[in-house]
Amino acid sequence: MSDLRIEQPSEDAGLRDWQHVHNVIIPAHTLSLAEVRERAQRNHLEVAYLGDTLVGCSTVRPPAGDSLTATVIARTLPAHRGQGFGTELYRRGVDRALQLGAQTIETVVLSSNEDGLRFAAKQGFVEIERYLLPGDTIPWVDLRLSSLRPTP
Repeated sequence: MSDLRIEQPSEDAGLRDWQHVHNVIIPAHTLSLAEVRERAQRNHLEVAYLGDTLVGCSTVRPPAGDSLTATVIARTLPAHRGQGFGTELYRRGVDRALQLGAQTIETVVLSSNEDGLRFAAKQGFVEIERYLLPGDTIPWVDLRLSSLRPTP
């Protein structure tokens, strides 16, 4: 993974790459560039490249509420899964959430994303809720990290 480069997008080109990964993995909720720009103002976004090839993205929603819960989401494009890129994005996201003061880490996965659900379980997440957003037909799954101890 020596050629893996992860960066926080600061210009439209990087935000479009983040948008592309999000929209491929969450086709039921595609985002416009304006929506991605807005998310970048309130969340920590990162984009991952292998050399010059886009492989994934991540989101860290800062800690909120009395429990200081942060949400960490790592997404890897299907052609690049199983190579450790999602794990690296996830670990960076957890590190960032902890730096922001998180005491609890959660994630959210579209229930049709079986790879994402398996990845979350492997990292130690347990399901806490399934729900449909208005107009949706595919449930979302909220998961909570069972322990903040790093995974090997």
